[in-house]
Amino acid sequence: MAVSNIEKIRNVALIAHSGAGKTSLTEAILFNAGAIDRIGTVEAGNTTSDFEPEEISRKISVTSSLSYCDWKGTRINFIDTPGFINFIEDTRGCLRVADGVIAVVCAVSGIKAETKKIWGYVSEYEIPAIIFVNKLDKESANFYSAVNEAKASFGIDAIPLQIPIGEGEKFKGVVDLLSMKAYVFANGKASETDIPSEIASTVDEYRKKLIEKIAETDDDLIEKYLEGEELTMDELLKGIGDASISRKFIPVFCGSAVANIAITQLLDAILLCLPSPAAKSALSPLYATNTKDGKEVEVKPIATGPFTAYIFKTIADPYAGKFSLFKVLSGSLKADSNVVNTVSGTKERIGQIFYLLGKKNIPAQSVSAGEIAAVVKLKDTNVGDTLSDEHLPLMLQKMKYAEPIISYAIEPKTKGDEEKVSIGLQRILEEDPTLKFVRDEESKEMILSGMGQVHLEVALERLKRKFGVDVLMKTPKIPYRETIRVSMKTQGKYKKQSGGRGQYGDCWIEIEPLQRGEGYEFVDKIVGGAIPQQYRPAVEKGIVETMKEGILAGYPIVDLRVTLFDGSYHTVDSSEMAFKIAGSMALKKAFMDAKPVLLEPIMKIEVITPEDTLGAVIGDLNSRRGKVQGVESQSGGSQKIVALVPMGEMLTYANQLHSITSGRGLYSMEFSHYEEVPAHISQKVIAEKQKQKEEEH
Repeated sequence: MAVSNIEKIRNVALIAHSGAGKTSLTEAILFNAGAIDRIGTVEAGNTTSDFEPEEISRKISVTSSLSYCDWKGTRINFIDTPGFINFIEDTRGCLRVADGVIAVVCAVSGIKAETKKIWGYVSEYEIPAIIFVNKLDKESANFYSAVNEAKASFGIDAIPLQIPIGEGEKFKGVVDLLSMKAYVFANGKASETDIPSEIASTVDEYRKKLIEKIAETDDDLIEKYLEGEELTMDELLKGIGDASISRKFIPVFCGSAVANIAITQLLDAILLCLPSPAAKSALSPLYATNTKDGKEVEVKPIATGPFTAYIFKTIADPYAGKFSLFKVLSGSLKADSNVVNTVSGTKERIGQIFYLLGKKNIPAQSVSAGEIAAVVKLKDTNVGDTLSDEHLPLMLQKMKYAEPIISYAIEPKTKGDEEKVSIGLQRILEEDPTLKFVRDEESKEMILSGMGQVHLEVALERLKRKFGVDVLMKTPKIPYRETIRVSMKTQGKYKKQSGGRGQYGDCWIEIEPLQRGEGYEFVDKIVGGAIPQQYRPAVEKGIVETMKEGILAGYPIVDLRVTLFDGSYHTVDSSEMAFKIAGSMALKKAFMDAKPVLLEPIMKIEVITPEDTLGAVIGDLNSRRGKVQGVESQSGGSQKIVALVPMGEMLTYANQLHSITSGRGLYSMEFSHYEEVPAHISQKVIAEKQKQKEEEH
């Protein structure tokens, strides 16, 4: 049933790099809150939030998933987000509907590049957060190192509200710095105990830091504190909540998800430190555009307001249809009602509404402002769309997802399955805006592009599982281009006499190189009637068609000006076809005499790498014919390298970067410009193309 009191809702995303323990933590939380009756494990493949076969086999989250529990009268919706670099655009999309974040920090591996990148989105959306230092029961765990790394990486002071009792094999519980109580755990159950003497001085030191930090957030509290008065528990609790929600500092909690230690304390922390949708809205109001008059309107999260909801994710199901996951931003929504999609302008019929608990669908009759739910079989609604009341049609700004950085050519294993591939992938593209699928007009290949090799492999596994079509992946052809270095004038003359009416076309052209990226220009400088007006477009048509086909190695010709300046015609034998052939002949002849060259696409890439692998990453980029444009220091000791690298050298880069940086590096890539291919590579490309032509014939 709908949660009518918006103050009793928390929408929480769990973020971290892959392997920090988000899924295990979600599982432990759901169990301790009574939402599930047993704790599954990632190793066994039976967790609530990692249920897709591709996640179970890889033991990583490859897509975000929803779950929820009720704790002390409050509904907490959880979004377990992916932390693997190929999938964090999904995480970014889900953060738009989160009101709070749990940043899971591994006490062993610390904070990796992916977590830093995701934290950038958290900061951009101004989402309040708490930190949970996880895996304190593992060998080499270090709570204090993890806290210091969080401070350096996140750029906000991280203040512990708990410190661990022991670490590694000796980890058995936590000390609550507010209540000054110690809790030890056995089989997930807490027992209150005395604070161990060996950490008493550390406890006092960190409690003092905590109280100072709380006092600093409020003028009245700091005055009271400096006068030597004790702050009351109510003042401390309010101070922590206010400071966390306003992002003055990040409260830090700790425990072990797998060992089920300090999980109920974390649930209490969510209620204390993370805001309701109403409190988050007061912190950073949300605005939408009224599509009737174009005016900006504040969307207030109140159940009695006009209905507005944002679609943040879709799931393609070949049997049940498409699930659309949404957050109600204002008003309420009932099953069997009508709304309008303000992006597409179409009306949508809302059938059954569901709460999601992993792969379980729990029916709901209605949902209210602040809630997260799902609806099935919307016919014309996609990720980023807004559903609204037709009397006040509001539209939120659509999110722009990052462009794909890697492409592969795909072909079905079974001949004739091309249409099945296309239909299936279109459905998968609906649920994943970071995938792109096109049929390349130049190479005739089907090209699938995404955020990394694992991303594409997962998409194709889904294609096989959901739509029954199996495909092969292969390296796509590089879109080389051809151009010239010098100007050249040439005649193209086509004359054919074989009984009956002949063919005659004669043209003189000059070709000149243009600046890189200027494309193509045709100039008609015919004076008088050397070539009648009716035949001149045919000359250009022959030239344009030949430019598309290429001359040097079969790649399109670019950055060329062609000037038609003379020619002759025959009153009987001339025709459009004859002049088209003459134009083509002239271009082919002139082109090969004008010092032709191959061009290759150059990509602008940004690489984030830890300091200790900076030299190795730059060395690798140099070996790929890259030109480093600059290096900038990033927060947390990372470095950002900006470089220009030929596309042909970047096709396997993701795996190499992962290897060099031990999984700590990440990169983005976009097209920059075309440049000449070095002679030794050009000769190889031309020879391969020639060989391919011979094999085809």
